[in-house]
Amino acid sequence: MKAKIEFLGGLDVISSHVREHKVNLPFEEGDATIRDLIRYICENIITDPKDIPVFIEDDSVRPGILVLINDTDWELEGMEEYVLESGDVYTFTSTLHGG
Repeated sequence: MKAKIEFLGGLDVISSHVREHKVNLPFEEGDATIRDLIRYICENIITDPKDIPVFIEDDSVRPGILVLINDTDWELEGMEEYVLESGDVYTFTSTLHGG
């Protein structure tokens, strides 16, 4: 299943500063949720395991990271229960900035 995963707002630091990832997910359409995508990202995209806590907390995306599914807030799509579809675009944007 093809998808695009984007890391914005400085969150690209967890993936060697690559902002956009076009991936072929190892799931059948209709058989995986955002929970599975989060696990996939941790296992295959985050380059340094010590950066995983930057992205997840308590088995979900950390507070302070805006999650969009096809430009729609994931809260309107069912959050972790959203069923992945081929061609989806998943955008993760950090809203926390250092200073």
